[in-house]
Amino acid sequence: MRVVSYFLCTCLSWAFAFGIAVSSSAVAQDSDSAVAPRFAPGVLTTISPEVNREDLVSVHDIIELRADVELEREPGTDSKSRTLYEMSEAVGFRRDVWCLEIAFKPLRMMAVDIPQPSGKMQRKLIWYLVYRVRNTGAGLAPKQEADRTFTAVEKSRESLQFIPQFVLTSQDRDRTGQPVRKSYLDRIIPAAVQAIGRRELPGGELLNSAQISERPLQLENGRAVEGLWGVATWEDLDPRIDFFSVFVGGLTNAYDWQDSPEEYQLGDPPGKGRRFQRKQLQLNFWRPGDDLAENEREIRFGSALGYAEYYGTDEGVAYRWIYR
Repeated sequence: MRVVSYFLCTCLSWAFAFGIAVSSSAVAQDSDSAVAPRFAPGVLTTISPEVNREDLVSVHDIIELRADVELEREPGTDSKSRTLYEMSEAVGFRRDVWCLEIAFKPLRMMAVDIPQPSGKMQRKLIWYLVYRVRNTGAGLAPKQEADRTFTAVEKSRESLQFIPQFVLTSQDRDRTGQPVRKSYLDRIIPAAVQAIGRRELPGGELLNSAQISERPLQLENGRAVEGLWGVATWEDLDPRIDFFSVFVGGLTNAYDWQDSPEEYQLGDPPGKGRRFQRKQLQLNFWRPGDDLAENEREIRFGSALGYAEYYGTDEGVAYRWIYR
């Protein structure tokens, strides 16, 4: 009898321990999937950060000084090259630059019931892009040398904010070959984000553009891959779009500007006529289907062979970094 009891107690103990182990393993897996979901190879397309030496400096005339010709005859200056007027030509403006990594799943579509101001629901086809952003520490800073030249040194930020701007722009042309540009801003659609999250990131947290901008991106320099998951959504797109690009802003703080000396007059407010350009990522897509039955399986990442002119390049590219 004692043998039977001992045997039963042993079995119960092992079963209890095994149950705890299985439960703990399941919790760990759920926790991991909520933080860093794993996908099959090829599902995610990762674009590495790009920081160039050219991003660190902008060379411009100081138009506010160049507009004052009296400075060209500055009294008490022995050399013309040392006048304030001459020194305000081709001035280098230097700054630190950082860049984030982005990875994204295929661009897809989903029919969602969207609440309307009238209180009724309207079923719409939503185009969306699920992505992940990470702070990998990519960054450069200018360092001035003794000979007054500068070199670029690596500089990472412990924490960064991603304030996204996603703009989907058609790249089609009409029958005469003229560009047909239609742009659509990323819109926050709570009902769509919830449905997309259940499909694309079950058990994980999917953020819209407003939510993700409030979360700090901590530096990740180890093997662990975390980051933040977000989604850009667009509605009411023209179903006839065949070629389009998604411009992603906010991945880097690199910028440049263009002045218009002919627009600036002495006494005008500083910077009048100045136009800023920020570095953005351009993702190119195309659809070989038609407008009668829109299907997400028709969307291809990259540019179609023979249609490179749609993207203004000499050869077809899937993505590129540009100032716009």
